[in-house]
Amino acid sequence: MKHAPLAPLAPLAALALMAGLATAATAQPVDPAPMPPRSITVTGEGHVRAAPELAQVRLGVSETADTARAALDAMNAAMNRVLARIEEAGIAPENVQTGQLSLGRDYARPHDGEREPEGFVASTMVEMRVTDLDSLGAVLDAAVGEGANRLEGIEFALADRASAHDEARRAAVADAQARAALYAEAAGVELGPLLSLSESGGGGPRPMMEMRMAADGGVPIAQGEVEISAGVSLVYAIE
Repeated sequence: MKHAPLAPLAPLAALALMAGLATAATAQPVDPAPMPPRSITVTGEGHVRAAPELAQVRLGVSETADTARAALDAMNAAMNRVLARIEEAGIAPENVQTGQLSLGRDYARPHDGEREPEGFVASTMVEMRVTDLDSLGAVLDAAVGEGANRLEGIEFALADRASAHDEARRAAVADAQARAALYAEAAGVELGPLLSLSESGGGGPRPMMEMRMAADGGVPIAQGEVEISAGVSLVYAIE
C-alpha cells in the first residue's frame, strides 16, 4: 500500500519556526543597570568686605505752580543752580546724568477737602557719581542749598567690583572644599574626583554702614564697608 507524500509546511508556520530558532540562538542575558557613583554634595560661601570707593546718588528738584509753564520754568531754574553748584563742588559733568523728567497735574494739595488737581508739578532727577566720598556730605549740602528737594537714595560701591567678586568666588570654593573634607571624614569615606561645580546665590554689593556727621558739617553720610558675596555647589565622588 502506497502512502501519500507529506504535504509541505505552510509558509506562515515555517516563518514562525525560523524566527523562534533565530531568537533562541541570539538571546543573551541582560546585564543589570550600573549603579550611579556614590557622591557628596556641598555648598560654600565667600564674602569680601572693603571700604566703598564711590557713591551713586539720585537727587532732584520738584516745583509746583498754577500753570505748566510756570512749574517747568521754576524747576529748570532750580536744577540749573543745582548743577552749577555741584560742579563747583568737584563733580565733573560726565558724572551727572538726567534720570527722570516729569510734568503733570498736582494732586498733592487738597481742594475743599478733596484730592482734586490744583495747578501743576514739574520734577526732574539726576544720577550723580561721587568718587571722593570725603566730599559727599558737602556736595549734598550744596545741592540742597541751591534748590534740590528730592533725594531718592545713595548706593555705595567699589570701583573694581569684578576683582572683589572673583576673590569672593575663590573663598566660596575653599569653604566648600573644607566642608566636603569634614563631611567625608565624619562619614568615614574618602573623597574622589570633583564631578561638578556650579555657582549659586551670592550677590552684592551690600553696604554695612555706620552713620556719622561729615567732617565738614554737611549732610550726615555713611562710612562703613561694602560686602561682595558668592556661593558655589560642589559634587564629589566618594570611595
